[in-house]
Amino acid sequence: MTRKILVTSALPYANGAIHLGHLVEYIQTDIWTRFQKMRGHECWFVCADDTHGTPIMLRAEKEGVTPEQLIARVHAEHSRDFAGFHVAFDNYHTTHSEETRHYAEDIFGKLKAAGLIEVRSIEQYYDPVKNMFLPDRFIKGECPKCGTKDQYGDACESCGAAYAPTDLKNPYSAVSGAQPVLKSSDHYFFKLSDPRCQEFLRRATREVCKAQPEAINKLQEWLGAPGENKLTDWDISRDAPYFGFEIPGAPGKFFYVWLDAPIGYMGSFKNFCAKKGLDFDEFWGKGSQAELYHFIGKDILYFHALFWPAELEFAGYRTPTSVFAHGFLTVDGAKMSKSRGTFITAESYLAQGLNPEWLRYYFAAKLNGTMEDIDLNLEDFTQRVNSDLVGKYINIASRAAGFVAKRFEGKLLHSHLNERFQAELPGIMEAAEEIAALYEARDSARALRRVMALADQINQYVDKNQPWTLAKQEGQEAKLHEVCSLLINAFRLLTIYLKPVLPKLPPAHLINAYEHLMQRIDPKQIDALIAANRESLEPAVAQAAAAAAAVAPAPTSSAPHSPQRHAQHQQATEDKTQGQAMPAAQHISIDDFGKVDLRVARIADAQHVEGADKLIRLTLDIGEGGTRNVFAGIKSAYDPAQLVGRLTVMVANLAPRKMKFGMSEGMVLAASDADGKSPGLFLLSPDSGAQPGMKVK
Repeated sequence: MTRKILVTSALPYANGAIHLGHLVEYIQTDIWTRFQKMRGHECWFVCADDTHGTPIMLRAEKEGVTPEQLIARVHAEHSRDFAGFHVAFDNYHTTHSEETRHYAEDIFGKLKAAGLIEVRSIEQYYDPVKNMFLPDRFIKGECPKCGTKDQYGDACESCGAAYAPTDLKNPYSAVSGAQPVLKSSDHYFFKLSDPRCQEFLRRATREVCKAQPEAINKLQEWLGAPGENKLTDWDISRDAPYFGFEIPGAPGKFFYVWLDAPIGYMGSFKNFCAKKGLDFDEFWGKGSQAELYHFIGKDILYFHALFWPAELEFAGYRTPTSVFAHGFLTVDGAKMSKSRGTFITAESYLAQGLNPEWLRYYFAAKLNGTMEDIDLNLEDFTQRVNSDLVGKYINIASRAAGFVAKRFEGKLLHSHLNERFQAELPGIMEAAEEIAALYEARDSARALRRVMALADQINQYVDKNQPWTLAKQEGQEAKLHEVCSLLINAFRLLTIYLKPVLPKLPPAHLINAYEHLMQRIDPKQIDALIAANRESLEPAVAQAAAAAAAVAPAPTSSAPHSPQRHAQHQQATEDKTQGQAMPAAQHISIDDFGKVDLRVARIADAQHVEGADKLIRLTLDIGEGGTRNVFAGIKSAYDPAQLVGRLTVMVANLAPRKMKFGMSEGMVLAASDADGKSPGLFLLSPDSGAQPGMKVK
């Protein structure tokens, strides 16, 4: 059955360059949409630049251009960068369009008619130096929930809390640095606190995020327990001066950028429909049978899984089929850094002559459809691409193509080829549906592991038959032709399996003289990439080193960190310790094993940890040993309510560890696949009859 599918990626803001962190999402979405099109479905992929707001206005002012001129230039730059990484949008538009204006005004009018828009006077921060009201993102201060400094006025990047700018502690203007003052202004609010919205979102969020239990858990935290109303009304207007759409009938008032940004999905698709002759309502109308998917970063889940579905529902449009959230990108285990040269732009990567398909493959090999962060380890990047793509995949073609071109006029053997293929390389063709199911589930990591396992199988066939040896032996022409024909066909199948990830691989054709389809990564290219992106901070580094030398040993990291950033990185590292892949274990003695006190524990209580994306707080009953408080990184796999009462195994003599969320007094044991990234994460459970406190030995 042919499916009708509309897919979007989050709209990149027209105030900066596309960098590798952005590309995680666009590559993931592109892989999924290419896969759907290969399956024969009607699948459209639309996106747009997010162009409104104060940052655009201020940057244009600084550059001496109009906002329209700025966003037009950035649109061309973004389009160039996406094309450079083979991200194949069917339509890449802009939110500063008549289509988006139309739907913003339409949705606003319908919400107003439904009694879900309210005007009220609020006290808002005002910059006395710039003589302007400050948008949320231009007020910074300490998070009211966790106390992290230098957080924006709408949400905390550290704990994920959403709040009003007036909730910030020690606020300051990010425009001038001045301490803002409070002034009254009439604002328009979308009444998310309305019981209709609450009731709808409690039902809808489970459906919209059904593919990601960890997202559902987060949304339930924001919504609160049944009967509890934790959502606040959403301020959807901003005061002039502002670059955006003016609210009809409200001079000097503009739609907040987060209102019209997701509406930009509709605007881009409407623009595409006009070009393609498609029916817009078939995809966006109430009762639409088409599928609608949004790929986003986990930092904007709040907007896409709460505000956006509520807007659509009560304005009479269909809601998303699913919202797929992904994690952040780190480079060499840390946030991208200009000082270390790891804040890498898409343009810089391509300018160094690095193959974009290398990065597409590496990201795909890490992404598994969850909200876990992924790391671009530059050394591992080089080794994995060289080993998998060149050493395994390309090697198959290099072993056979030359012989076919030179000895057999570029023609493959046809007689009984399928029978010989099934006999010599069983399972290669049959793996298609398994790999397809993994792509469908956005688990490209497992899909590529399966493809590389097939490549290993084929390379074993190469080693067994050694076509280079057959070519030297008399009377082995027929065997050589068969072996090379099987290898080229096996290579063709792998190419099909890899096509969503590596879209520029050549299509099937007469076997010509062999040319390398892909080169290995030269480590010097990576060094050049880092050097090209490094921002010189030598004076600051020298001062910091001198100060540090007087009070502490030399730091182990080569990059300078503020105490705050170091503490955040250390905490992030601590919070990720459970469930991560470890190096290959070395042998230990029985005495070493005896030092680990493993005990059966009953989970007496399990709770969400406010502000933590991965942790669940467990209260463990270990019999006469009393109870222990343990923070476990298992939120992606388990709902706390499902854990209470079950037995598990814990390390009872692990030294207590102070975490940001409290003291952790042990560790529960869980299993996952070898790289720790499997969507399957499984708590160990003892056999029936085991009692809390029993020693595991």
